[in-house]
Parts: sequence; structure tokens; C-alpha cells
Amino acid sequence: MLDPFAVPVLALSGAGAVAAARLLALSALDAHGDAALVIIPRPDIAGLFGVSDDEQLDESAANLFIPGNLDAALAYLETELAIRRNTVSPQARRLLLVADCGEEADRIGEILARHPNGATMILLGAWTGERATVGDDGLVDAPAALMELVPRLLLPSISQADARDRLHAALDRHGKAVNRPVKRRSGNRRS
Repeated sequence: MLDPFAVPVLALSGAGAVAAARLLALSALDAHGDAALVIIPRPDIAGLFGVSDDEQLDESAANLFIPGNLDAALAYLETELAIRRNTVSPQARRLLLVADCGEEADRIGEILARHPNGATMILLGAWTGERATVGDDGLVDAPAALMELVPRLLLPSISQADARDRLHAALDRHGKAVNRPVKRRSGNRRS
């Protein structure tokens, strides 16, 4: 079984990277249910699962938060992790960000440095650290240090349409939201 929380950062590249990110996000949503909150910015959920802008998945899902963009997702993580630093809660859900890191690799690195083990990141795009390469056949290859934590795997391929169906099924199984993150506007915080 895939563990999306195996390493703090799993940056994926290669022809099978998107399919692998899709599979890991589904694993977190389905297998970890109410013990995790998966954060996927709207552009990324559209690319991974084919979810349209008018679908309101995040309004009722207990374990999925879809902020408007990566900036809003990172702002949420920064706030949540700062709050958690000052409070101890054994019921705190594991946080997983699944996104293309875009121009925010440095900011993501800073969040991880300030809050070690506070959140897990499955990243696509221009991550500057170590990356696992996923071939179109689903075979994962990575640097030695990362391979110790993420064994060489053959990830099954899943189409966007099948993944979308599995996404809806996982969300239905895990019920409605109780304590949802506050929805933020998708404007860029930096000028």
C-alpha cells in the first residue's frame, strides 16, 4: 500500500509524475480518511482529477481543502502550523499538500524548515531538492537517500477519469466537513 506520508517532501518528475501524484492524493483521501487533511489548490485538482471550477467538492468534504491557488494553500499551511506549534492536540489531522510548486519552492522549503514533520508535500514542477522520477511505465527511481525511504516501486497507472470517480467515492465515504479551513480569496499576496 502506498503511504503518501512516507517522507516530508516527495517531489515527482518524469512522464508518470502526474499519475503518481494523483495516486498518492487518492491514497491519502481514502486510506487516511478523517486522520488527514489533503490540500490541493484549484488549478492542481483540475489538472490531476479533471475537476471543473464549478464543482464544489471542498464545500462538503471532511478531508479535502481546495484553496484558490498555491499562495492561498501555503498561507493556510503557515497559519495552521503556527497555531499547532503553540497547542498540543493529539487529534490533529496530518496535513498533505499536493501541488505544482511553481515559483514557490523557496517558500515551501522555509515552511518545511520552520515546521519539521508538520506537513507532508507531494510536489510537481520546479522543486530544487531531491526528486523521484516516475517513468510512463510507473517505475519510480530516486537518489539513494530518498530510495531508502521510498522503495523502488511500480506504481499502477490511473486515468484522470477513473481518479475523478475514485475521488468522489472517497469523499462520499468520509462524510461531511465539521471544521473546515476558512476559505480565502485567491489573490496573490505578493506584489
